[in-house]
Amino acid sequence: MALLVGVLSACEKRDYLLGLPEYDHHYYIAYVPYTNAQVTVNKNQAALLKFPVSFNSSFTRSYDAVAQYVLTPATIAGTGAAVLGADFNVVDKNGAVINPVNGKYSIVFPKAEKARDTIYIKLLNNQVPGARSVNIDLIENVTSEYRVDTMSVAFRRPLRIN
Repeated sequence: MALLVGVLSACEKRDYLLGLPEYDHHYYIAYVPYTNAQVTVNKNQAALLKFPVSFNSSFTRSYDAVAQYVLTPATIAGTGAAVLGADFNVVDKNGAVINPVNGKYSIVFPKAEKARDTIYIKLLNNQVPGARSVNIDLIENVTSEYRVDTMSVAFRRPLRIN
């Protein structure tokens, strides 16, 4: 009988908070699919490379949330560093070059609502021999109103250009 009472009391329903106030303005951005998998392409590819990202939010806010990304040296063995402006450019969906501000690129998510967007890369068919590579890393953006954070399993997209 004591065992039965113990089991039933362990299963009693409890009311838990749906969230903590300190996380009300904390959002996450990640690559889709949710991996840090390498992408390999040929340098003469004419079509824009598309890297979809997911902005995770459960709210609609009065402000726009801004996610950020940077280009970092590649970690792919046997490759040289891909050079912005020589091997590739970061562009918008129409192919127009986007310039970073203080080394950072931005994606704006209106009203901080859950959404998907895309990072576009245009290859420049650089004839330098050998493979080249770069990492496109989503980074944390902390402001006085909100925080956009990354997921450890989907913050980096290594790009290998053959």
